[in-house]
Amino acid sequence: MASVTKQAIVAKVSEITSAVGASEGIEVLEVELFGSGARRTLRIVIDRPEGITHRDCELISRRVGDILDSEDIVPGASYQLEVSSPGVERKLRGPRDFERFAGQKAKIVLRTPVENQKRWEGKLLGIRGDVISLEPYPGKRIQFSIDQVERANLKFEW
Repeated sequence: MASVTKQAIVAKVSEITSAVGASEGIEVLEVELFGSGARRTLRIVIDRPEGITHRDCELISRRVGDILDSEDIVPGASYQLEVSSPGVERKLRGPRDFERFAGQKAKIVLRTPVENQKRWEGKLLGIRGDVISLEPYPGKRIQFSIDQVERANLKFEW
């Protein structure tokens, strides 16, 4: 499968899932198509402010799956459809997430070091403009531009 075709499939699946989930307040965070032949997997990650339930995943899986199959959106060999929530250690994807999850523990990897360190964990204090604030321990605050973030996710305390 050519990458242009793969990108077109992912874009179409994202569009369909957004339309299906809109009435339930469900947002599409990510659509991935990977693998080959009969081992292809189409993964859809969904969310909404109050969290995702098993029922939400089932609803999206059933409705989107029916549309994908009836319109042959994923041509060729069979594929497996996975619909899930972002999980407890979800990726932080942009300014909205850094604001939404203020007060929670996060793990952030930076492109360039701040105070000689690229990897930070601590309480996310939020974002103002494009500057993220993190409290690695009580009384210590670091700040960095969102452009410096290589990857970030919530950190669940087990």
